[in-house]
Amino acid sequence: MKPTLSMTPMLDRMSHLRGQPDKIANIMHSVQSRFLIVIDGRPVISSNVDRTEASLKWQRWETVASFIANGANWAFLGREAKSGETFFAVFLTGLHVPPSGAPELATDTPFSPAVDLRSLATQGVITPEEQSLAGQATALANWHINSRCCGRCGAKTRSDNAGWRRTCWSCGRTAFPRMDPAVIMLVTDGARAVLAHEARFPENMYSTLAGFVEPGDDVAHAVRRETFEEVGLTVGRVEFLGAQPWPFPHTLMLGCLAHAESADLSPDPTEIEDARWFSRADLKQMNNKTHPDGLWFPGAQSIAYALIMHFLNNV
Repeated sequence: MKPTLSMTPMLDRMSHLRGQPDKIANIMHSVQSRFLIVIDGRPVISSNVDRTEASLKWQRWETVASFIANGANWAFLGREAKSGETFFAVFLTGLHVPPSGAPELATDTPFSPAVDLRSLATQGVITPEEQSLAGQATALANWHINSRCCGRCGAKTRSDNAGWRRTCWSCGRTAFPRMDPAVIMLVTDGARAVLAHEARFPENMYSTLAGFVEPGDDVAHAVRRETFEEVGLTVGRVEFLGAQPWPFPHTLMLGCLAHAESADLSPDPTEIEDARWFSRADLKQMNNKTHPDGLWFPGAQSIAYALIMHFLNNV
């Protein structure tokens, strides 16, 4: 199972340099350094008008120097071994940049267009390597936004360790980027699999069940608990198949195959609009976009797709 949207690093993150500000400063000023601007959690890209082609819009030091000098948060992402290029992300808000006064894709400035990472992942128009970098940068941006005050005393925190730590100026508490574990599972009886449609999903899209791991859970217990809560099925054996960092905003998805011990679906209406058993023939039609009801499931950027394809390819 190999989901393509992954934060498996294409970079050497060079974490040993994070506590050496003088070396990091020298790297920032290097002609081989590239900076990704992230505005309100959205990376800035280059794109054609139809957004059938896109890439991350990397900047030079001169473009971002004034923002960093004035206190904008930033993070050192790492170095690409073959090219020797080093990569940083700079985190801005809409208050930092002037409004363009023009349609999103009609501008050609260092600050536009800033696009939601989920949209980029769904459209599949940037490379897996750039998706990895954008995911790393976006997850860090969201963490900085949500960690500006100390969770212990409420005082303000400051960024240090090259953007990978925040320290409270008052009580000295340190905080590090967080990842929230979640389970995502394909529930099967051997011949069929359960997919569900949530209200927030696009029309006719069905996907695997998922939910957060709660305190006291292990992975298998979380799978059984969430499956029962969402669709009323009891689950026996649980197989762990793989994981995928999912920076929306900071989740680690733990992908599992769950073997059902009951068959009657009873969806929780607060979470699930519809849940169904799908045969392999159904799923093949959904994958080929030929299902008679126009049903479909997420594409190759998602771990849900990897779970479904694992089921289809292992009869």
